[in-house]
Amino acid sequence: MDACNALIVDDEADIRELIEMTLLPLGVTCHPAADLGEAYALLKNHAFGFCITDLRLPDGSGLELVAHIQRHYPNLPVAVITAHGNVESAVEALKLGAFDFVSKPFELAVLRNMVATALRLSRSEDHLDANRPILLGHAAVMENVRQMIAKLARSQAPILISGESGTGKEMAARLIHWSGPRADKPFVPVNCGAIPEHLMESEFFGYKKGSFTGATQDKGGLFQAAQGGTLFLDEVADLPISMQVKLLRAIQERAVRPVGAQTEVATDVRLLSATHKSLAELVKQGAFRQDLFYRLNVIDLRMPSLREHPQDIPELVEAILARLSRQSGLQAPKLAPKLAPTALAALAAYAFPGNIRELENILERAFTLCEDGVIQAGELLLPGEPTSIRPNPEPSPPRTPAPAAPERHEPPRGEFEPRTVPILQPPSGNLEGYLEEIERTAILRALESTRYNKTAAAEKLGISFRALRYRLKKLGLE
Repeated sequence: MDACNALIVDDEADIRELIEMTLLPLGVTCHPAADLGEAYALLKNHAFGFCITDLRLPDGSGLELVAHIQRHYPNLPVAVITAHGNVESAVEALKLGAFDFVSKPFELAVLRNMVATALRLSRSEDHLDANRPILLGHAAVMENVRQMIAKLARSQAPILISGESGTGKEMAARLIHWSGPRADKPFVPVNCGAIPEHLMESEFFGYKKGSFTGATQDKGGLFQAAQGGTLFLDEVADLPISMQVKLLRAIQERAVRPVGAQTEVATDVRLLSATHKSLAELVKQGAFRQDLFYRLNVIDLRMPSLREHPQDIPELVEAILARLSRQSGLQAPKLAPKLAPTALAALAAYAFPGNIRELENILERAFTLCEDGVIQAGELLLPGEPTSIRPNPEPSPPRTPAPAAPERHEPPRGEFEPRTVPILQPPSGNLEGYLEEIERTAILRALESTRYNKTAAAEKLGISFRALRYRLKKLGLE
């Protein structure tokens, strides 16, 4: 395939000429076609690195050409030209396999960036990082995910990655980025639930000097930081309605307006998003905009729960323990702890409501407790089992009689109770670390007692869900 040849399909000669002049600085040789018949003939006789087609053609629709190329030339990226505001046709083209779309009247810089990105597809293998993470697991559901990621990496369509907490949604997003033509550009992840609402606009779009108190200089936002690369919106369901409106415009216009600016700034960003909630249900409840949902959910990638591929647990365990060993300075893989058969059987029988992230937490705890190189079942401390972490025992009765206290209801054994966190004398000079350890203990107990339901855990702790997400990130527990 010659990456410097492009097939341009449009019945307007001046549009074909404009596109040819725009792509000339990229070293692209354009082959024009006025209709589907000419396009099919050129495809038979030439090898192309890219195709761009109008949707309205004299003898049919550009969608027919997209489908034809997907069937017969699956490695050829094809973009479509749509009428301004015709979002439905653009989304349909992306679902059929189109690489990207551009609306009339199109900005020449936008068109040039799109084609440059497409031409990098043939060279994307050169940018693959040999040290990048690998999606583990050989169950059928994981093989399907791998194949889907490889296919999605060749497109610029917005992807909504769904799945329970801890299933590896950010890992999937990173692999889509690293496997595609933007691999050498930034990957910018953002937790939508961790940004205070009043800061969202400036965080996403940036701001100009003097636009508000404290804005002492211009600052780019997340869209500018991801320029040329990928912006990953994790927990996108947590975006407030006011921000959803602004995000929708940024996606449609491919431009953002920094706070305090008079003009918009063009952006070239691929958008990936993820959530463990049902956006469709939130749309019904009026908590999420339907038009934004359709723009984000062009293609859905579902990450399976660990319960759907328990046969991969031994492979995951081996990889996690090897990583923990490296982090502890044990470079030789043979020095990594092993699981006793009873411990592996206990993991296989456990439901893992927290999925792979919970497995990592369980193994990290067991790794710390293990002393002889073999992790026993009792060292896993699985929630709900007799060996689970329990609140500290009640303190011994005072030696001197105390006044009778009013009778109060005691929580059932095993239920989280903040008062059971011990208050000891902190080590000298490390009060902050001591307080963080108390906070970490309280949060972990709340999560375990609610089977890693973060909403319920936040209620038990008496804090908001957003505050819990912030503390999890701060303490490295996400």
